[in-house]
Amino acid sequence: MSDRVASDAAAVTTFRAHLARSGGTRLPCLRVPDGTKLASGDEIRLVLDGESRHARVEGDADGLLIRGAYDNRRLLRNPGEGENRLVEWCREHGREAGDAVDFDGVDPGYLYGLRVPGERTVYEVTGRPDEGLQDIADSLLGDE
Repeated sequence: MSDRVASDAAAVTTFRAHLARSGGTRLPCLRVPDGTKLASGDEIRLVLDGESRHARVEGDADGLLIRGAYDNRRLLRNPGEGENRLVEWCREHGREAGDAVDFDGVDPGYLYGLRVPGERTVYEVTGRPDEGLQDIADSLLGDE
């Protein structure tokens, strides 16, 4: 069963984040703001326009960032095989490096949302996957 929560609800923590470019790519990425309690290597769900995507938190010399959001975990681990939905979202909303975005902590450590500042959205909150089942799925995918 899932619940719905608005981005302006007391249960949601909104962080001001910025888009950037990292490394040699010209594609936008998301700078993870301080205070999120995320760490490099964390895999999260990132909601873009109501669709839950899979993203990985990485680190570089300037801090934490998210380089992409993908339809499933397999594509997250093999980004060349799928569309980077974070890049699509930036293009659809006219956002580019240096622009501010709102990064909503819906279920800290697991579920986050991205939106244009000032816009309101409603998130569908589902339960976290069972760790035992996730371990089995990872072993079948060779991600031990």
